[in-house]
Amino acid sequence: MKDWDDHLDLLIRARTPLIWIRSGEEERVEVLLEQASLRLKPRRLATWDYIKGLKGVLNSEGLGAKQPIAVLQWLQNLDTQVPTILLVKDFHRFCEDPGIARMLKNIYVDLRQNPHTVVLCTGHWNPSHDLDDALTILDLPLPQEPELKSLLNNIAQASGNSLEKDVLEELTHACSGLSEARVRQVAARALAQRGKLSREDLTEVLEEKRQSVARSEVLEYCETKATPADIGGLDALKKWLDQRHQAFSDEAREFGLPLPRGVLLVGPQGTGKSLTAKAIAHSWSMPLLRLDVGRLFAGLVGASEARTRETIQRAEAMAPCVLWIDEIDKGFGGDARSDGGTSQRVLANVLTWMAEKDSAVFVVATANGVERLPGELLRKGRFDEIFLLDLPTKEERFSILQLHIHQRRENLQVPLIAVVDRTKGFSGAELEQTVIEAMHLAFAEKRELEESDLILAANQLVPLSRTAKEQLNSLKEWASTGRARPASLMLDSFLEP
Repeated sequence: MKDWDDHLDLLIRARTPLIWIRSGEEERVEVLLEQASLRLKPRRLATWDYIKGLKGVLNSEGLGAKQPIAVLQWLQNLDTQVPTILLVKDFHRFCEDPGIARMLKNIYVDLRQNPHTVVLCTGHWNPSHDLDDALTILDLPLPQEPELKSLLNNIAQASGNSLEKDVLEELTHACSGLSEARVRQVAARALAQRGKLSREDLTEVLEEKRQSVARSEVLEYCETKATPADIGGLDALKKWLDQRHQAFSDEAREFGLPLPRGVLLVGPQGTGKSLTAKAIAHSWSMPLLRLDVGRLFAGLVGASEARTRETIQRAEAMAPCVLWIDEIDKGFGGDARSDGGTSQRVLANVLTWMAEKDSAVFVVATANGVERLPGELLRKGRFDEIFLLDLPTKEERFSILQLHIHQRRENLQVPLIAVVDRTKGFSGAELEQTVIEAMHLAFAEKRELEESDLILAANQLVPLSRTAKEQLNSLKEWASTGRARPASLMLDSFLEP
């Protein structure tokens, strides 16, 4: 936070009239401004809210209650010998008023010659274009580990029970991604239950993280128990992912390797793209956050970009984590002219972050087709690699059928050679459905699953490779130009002879 504090101090010393601190942590912002006023003496901090009016100034307590414009007039007329930082709370709600908007623009001009500063604090706001030049935006990141460590240590000592060093480290790391208010809530529950902070609170912290993500309209915290063993085939992709997992270690940093960025999985429906994303998170012991691209596009102008920034901040705060962008082609593959360019601006924000991020957020994007994907998304540097998940080969079909049978009938041995030959062009999901349908046939007759059941079930299913053959051939041709790596070590596919 030192860099952030230094930046804030610089803005205040440079007589920046209007600062918008983009954060919903009002109490934390007030503490940080109080600390800034001490560093920048003789400046003082005053606060205002609609109900209580002005606070922190002798002889003016309560001034401007229910009168937003009055507190601005007070600051405008204030003696320059008493430089003041004025934190106005919820003030964005009044900025649609023409009089207040005009007053803010006047303040912007007047305070450039005076040592006073107005600070607005809110996370969500779409200011009018009239205020674009007047407002200086300062994003407040969520508490970093040194802040969290100090906060937890202070809470523990105040309760009369200091934390052991290893427990403090674990709790600090676990609380990464939570706001200061949320950390205090977790601590308050722990003190109410046990009278002290301890390693037992890690479960509470994890639940609070889930709740934090649940409050997001865009991100979803996904529980998963999938492992690479649940995926048939895709050996080349699995080997590549093992290598990337090792690159998250401290030894990799010492070796000079950067943190992995992510991977784009392209392929027909049912080839295991979503299952792969889940297996990565579980096998790497990282939380899985699913991004709903459609929900990024809010109705208000500017709201989509704000949601994108918030989503990125939440994901980075949860690091190390896996960010799963499902069906990215549907979210960013539309015509930008139809939405006033919103999708292009959101995509630009996401691409810039992906290219420049230095956090341990591994992005797994999935797409059923590439014809709608913008070219800049496929450019090198966005993802570490692009993989084509083709329809399973003959050997992979055998592996997938065997996997699904053993998941349901653990010790059952069924001849599969004939079934494999009859399922050419089936996706992994279609092979799973074949096994389930065959089990229904056997169960209805109160007997064990047999090869004939699988053959009959396969004959009744029409695979996607027949109904969308042209689309799949086009995808195969696109990948063959070197734009994507095959996820399977064996290259025969639904086009196999």
